[in-house]
Amino acid sequence: MTNHINTPTSEEAAVQLQTGDMVYITGRIYCGRDAVLPKICKLIEEGKLGETGIDLQGSVIFHTAVSPAGVGPTSSNKLEIEGSFETLSKAGVKMHLGKGAIKAETVAMLDSVNAVFAVMPPVTALLGNNTLSSRCVAFPGLGMEAFYELEVKDYPCIIAAAHGKSIY
Repeated sequence: MTNHINTPTSEEAAVQLQTGDMVYITGRIYCGRDAVLPKICKLIEEGKLGETGIDLQGSVIFHTAVSPAGVGPTSSNKLEIEGSFETLSKAGVKMHLGKGAIKAETVAMLDSVNAVFAVMPPVTALLGNNTLSSRCVAFPGLGMEAFYELEVKDYPCIIAAAHGKSIY
């Protein structure tokens, strides 16, 4: 099934997503990978995320760096990235977007908090055309690995894990 998702994503929209669905994401998404996601998790755990102006409720986290060359997914099963799924999901993230297989335990945890994992092939040129704007929102000292917010239109992905099931 093909779905068009606007961010922020509702609980109801996340419930309807099924493994194998094709999804097009439009709206604001956050970008982060192994250098910054543990820092975002620490802000959540310390109750300081609100001080940054970042609102994760119904959000999408894209596992990527933002560089002048564009954006493309990184492996989501890196320890620092996959290890952030639970904290971020409990803080409101509804979709984690990257590439590669994630652990069965992570698939089960996503189900328990009504969040999903979606994969995207490395298509930097296509994504460049669908990225409307980019803004650093936290940890600018990390350069292209800082926490960014993108405004996107019709970002393509496939739901890889939802409701306790995985395509892997």
